[in-house]
Amino acid sequence: MSDDAHSELRRELAELTRSARAWAQWVHDSGVDDLGSDAPARRGLGMLDGDIPIPHRGVGLTAPQSRERTPAAATPTAATPAAATPAAGASESARPATAEERRVRLAVLAEQVNTCTRCRLHETRNNTVFSRGSAEAELVFVGEGPGADEDRQGLPFVGAAGQLLDKMVAAMGYNRDDVYVCNVVKCRPPNNRKPQPDEMEACMPYLKEQLAIVDPKAIVGLGGTGVQGLIGARTGITRMRGSWKLYRGRWPLMPTFHPAYLLRQPEKKRDVWNDLKQVMRKLGKEPPTKK
Repeated sequence: MSDDAHSELRRELAELTRSARAWAQWVHDSGVDDLGSDAPARRGLGMLDGDIPIPHRGVGLTAPQSRERTPAAATPTAATPAAATPAAGASESARPATAEERRVRLAVLAEQVNTCTRCRLHETRNNTVFSRGSAEAELVFVGEGPGADEDRQGLPFVGAAGQLLDKMVAAMGYNRDDVYVCNVVKCRPPNNRKPQPDEMEACMPYLKEQLAIVDPKAIVGLGGTGVQGLIGARTGITRMRGSWKLYRGRWPLMPTFHPAYLLRQPEKKRDVWNDLKQVMRKLGKEPPTKK
């Protein structure tokens, strides 16, 4: 075999190794750690439980582009938050020990978000929208992205949808500030459009670090885009809601409808309440008794 052929073979093997490692990391981050006894049949379909796409046999192993895969040991820069992309399992050991440490870590991360220019959304924002609520929350709500009211105030879920979310939180027996609320993207998409895949990818390190710092007992994913950003699922929220998923192999995730959708389809509130009751049972809570 010629030297050129040897070089080309080595290049192809190196590329395949990088792709396989990237795919393995993505699968780990998605919480898929057991293919089960029927894995060969599902591989033939290219799908796993939770509608996470996997490559067909014979197809190159390329991880989906919507998943952030920067190594945990990468040197932080202005564009990449410190420890924002921990390897699965690493963030648990590095988790802040006290409430004050969590608040400090979140404040530092919020400052990094405030100056972020990783995607085009920074060009049209008035304010970044990081989070609201408790750094010690046992329950986190993750939505899609800021709207006009949120962009003006710099806080998530402060408009009509936010008021409905507050009512949902109260119905679960929590005060508004007892839970932690954030979004997949931290800047408002123009005209409230859906965030693009590259925009979600650029913001994902921040969300990963937020959730690792707060370390909740459960997460509620609000709407299809919020759930897609968390676990990469492609199935519509109508089919996903009400069934537990797993975020990064650790945190229970309950998909449900977004409060903005409920404002347009109020008859779906009963479905959401059923989903939230599952969350309460997971957390060992009972719905408050009406007086």
